[in-house]
Amino acid sequence: MKRYKKRPFPVEESRRFLEPAPTVLVTSAYGEQQNIMTMGWYTIMEFVPSLIGCMISKGNHSFELIKKSKGCVINIPTVELSKTIVAIGNCSGSEVDKFNEFELYTEQGDVVKAPLLVNCFANFECRLYDDKLIDDYNFFILEIVKAHVATSPKYPKTIQYRGDSHFVESGRNFMIPSSK
Repeated sequence: MKRYKKRPFPVEESRRFLEPAPTVLVTSAYGEQQNIMTMGWYTIMEFVPSLIGCMISKGNHSFELIKKSKGCVINIPTVELSKTIVAIGNCSGSEVDKFNEFELYTEQGDVVKAPLLVNCFANFECRLYDDKLIDDYNFFILEIVKAHVATSPKYPKTIQYRGDSHFVESGRNFMIPSSK
């Protein structure tokens, strides 16, 4: 078994090794306003109900839209949208209509008011499940209440954010059977 030589590393950059998970586009809507934000970090919290936790900064235009509407859609883009994913993350929805700016097409969901991005491989309609951590930590606990997933490919190529403008493209999928 390989042994690694280690060196001190800046704690604030640790996430580069703890991530990746697919970078997602979160759509939100409240009243006449809607937005798209790029999100590179979230965590699966429970399988049933299907809970996801994520931190959304109060300075983000989506924060109030999601807090007030109590819903959003987590959209899974593929690698073909890489430049769009970055561009969405580098502008504010309070200044730019990101749906028009980036020519993203939408459909109405079945459960929440936030739009589904049809350009994305999958869309997960989410409701706010627990708001206890929002005011202190900007931490939303969401429940996936409806899932829409493309029939092909089985394993889409996605990108994962590693920090400081670095991304990883998803690679070869393989299975390691568990022993029973």
